Amino acid sequence: MDLDDAISGRRSTRDYTEQAVDEPSIRRLFDAAVHAPSASNGQPWTFTVVRSQILLDRISDAAKVHMLATLPAGPQFDRQRLSLGDPDFHIFYHAPVLILISGIAQRPWVVEDCALAAENLMLAAHGDGLGTCWIGYAQGYLNTAEGKATLGLPPASVPVAPIIVGYPRAKAAPVARKEPEVRWIG
Repeated sequence: MDLDDAISGRRSTRDYTEQAVDEPSIRRLFDAAVHAPSASNGQPWTFTVVRSQILLDRISDAAKVHMLATLPAGPQFDRQRLSLGDPDFHIFYHAPVLILISGIAQRPWVVEDCALAAENLMLAAHGDGLGTCWIGYAQGYLNTAEGKATLGLPPASVPVAPIIVGYPRAKAAPVARKEPEVRWIG
């Protein structure tokens, strides 16, 4: 796939088939992710793969409770409260795979490094016909002691990018993009 097509065609997928994603496909995504740049070539990332729907259900429920308890007050968060309070809402959209990209330890630029790896992973997935979505609702919970313990992460680990992966039920429609604000200096 052409790089421009990958960049402009990738969308967040929230509706997946039940088809499993095989291990070689997942390993290709890791290969793309580890080719991301990182500060001082530190490559601080680790990858945790969850394919158990029982565990994904458990994490979804716990993350919803955590998010509702920590969501700031105010009407700007009413939509999130409504979604998170719905017992039928699954934060992982019943995707067959969750890949969590974490930093090995808290250090400068670990979040940025892992985010760069995440973008490579998502673009590679799109190129392979897979859908992805970065699940922000899971981040807070996975960064707690309980969330880390659930996935067997070391206490110093920094969960950065919970990304669901699977085969999209349908091709996502293009999304309008705003013109960028650009300031030219010099």
